[in-house]
Amino acid sequence: MFETMQLPPPLAAALNKAGITEPTEVQESVIPAVTDGKDLLVSAQTGSGKTVAFALPLILRFNKPAPPSTGIRALVLVPTRELARQIHQVCRQLGSGIQVGSFSLTGGATFKEQNAALRKVPDILIATPGRLLEHLKQGSVDLNDIECLVLDEADRMLDMGFREDVLSIIEQCPAQRQTLLLSATLDHRGVTGLAKTLLHEPQTIALNEARSVPENIAQQFLLTDDDAFKEKQILALLSQAGKDPVIIFTNTIAKAERLQARLRNGERRCGLLHGNLTQDERNAVVSSLRSGKFKTLVTTDVAARGLDLPSVAMVINYDLARKGDEYVHRVGRTGRAGQAGRAISLIAANEWNLLASIQRYTGQVFERIELPGLKSSYQGPAKVRASGKAYGKKNPKKKAGGKTKTANKKPATKRPRSTPGERDGSAPMKRRKPTAD
Repeated sequence: MFETMQLPPPLAAALNKAGITEPTEVQESVIPAVTDGKDLLVSAQTGSGKTVAFALPLILRFNKPAPPSTGIRALVLVPTRELARQIHQVCRQLGSGIQVGSFSLTGGATFKEQNAALRKVPDILIATPGRLLEHLKQGSVDLNDIECLVLDEADRMLDMGFREDVLSIIEQCPAQRQTLLLSATLDHRGVTGLAKTLLHEPQTIALNEARSVPENIAQQFLLTDDDAFKEKQILALLSQAGKDPVIIFTNTIAKAERLQARLRNGERRCGLLHGNLTQDERNAVVSSLRSGKFKTLVTTDVAARGLDLPSVAMVINYDLARKGDEYVHRVGRTGRAGQAGRAISLIAANEWNLLASIQRYTGQVFERIELPGLKSSYQGPAKVRASGKAYGKKNPKKKAGGKTKTANKKPATKRPRSTPGERDGSAPMKRRKPTAD
């Protein structure tokens, strides 16, 4: 397909350098529709190549001369800094040879630096809603020339509470434009409502089931006892990984910091990524992982979306994700572009029911594995329901018929009514004696 697009030689060379020689399924479907100027509603699995699917035709379009004094031509709204940075890298890699510029506008950088970059008027602006709104209020960004608006990971933006911010931004874009709405799932109520508001006669492209994990990723789980036992299992898994990069997810910053401190002095250098780091610190960690300085990354869900590292061999869930969609995005950091990947979750007794819920969400059953010499005392529930969840302990206060026993329960004594003074601690009000007229 790329051969029929009449790509300029520098753009074709950039694709080859990025290892993109054959289009993925989502690229085959999305690129022609974007080229034709259609509004799109797209869902596809993580790691399917959707960034190139919308970026490549836009970059090719902007290679043609624009009218004098044309401003920003495409706006890509994303929920996180990491995703903005990833999309910017793709746009810069593809567009630099044909002078199509892009810029990432997120928190973590000074307004002075960003204003200087915005004065150069990039063709494509990738932004998080909060920071873009701040620049719009300052008058440092003009969206009057937007030809294409892209809402990437729209479901995530809505879940993070950005709906009103997104609508405020869209009000400042031209009504006549192309709009692309990309989401992990199309059955999200907020996404459906947003699509009806923003899209004009859209073409819907739903590839695979957004809840499922690609078949090239092996999904496994290990039973465990507690955090101390999990650390032993992590060390054993890292020794199995050899020199291949590994990402470990935790649910809290405190756990991430503690685990990284435990691992950073080992044979594999270990980086740390979470939401409390500055943007420069985040960038340094990701760059170190890309360059091979770090072979292990301990992170929270801040890296579950937008971190594109094609060589990650294994994802480990130290803590199981709290929601099915977050689990899918976490494990999607491995097995990128069709490569083989492995996702391993460490499951303690209090995580068994969550594991059952996630398996039901994805429609996939994970393989149970064991590590030599590391058998946990917890070996799963004695009995499970049809849903896969463990049976809970019966309430001893319940009768067979389901009614609570009340025979031995003492009747509640009625408390005398208190005066206002007794309730709030002040002196009670004295009644005034009646006086003669």
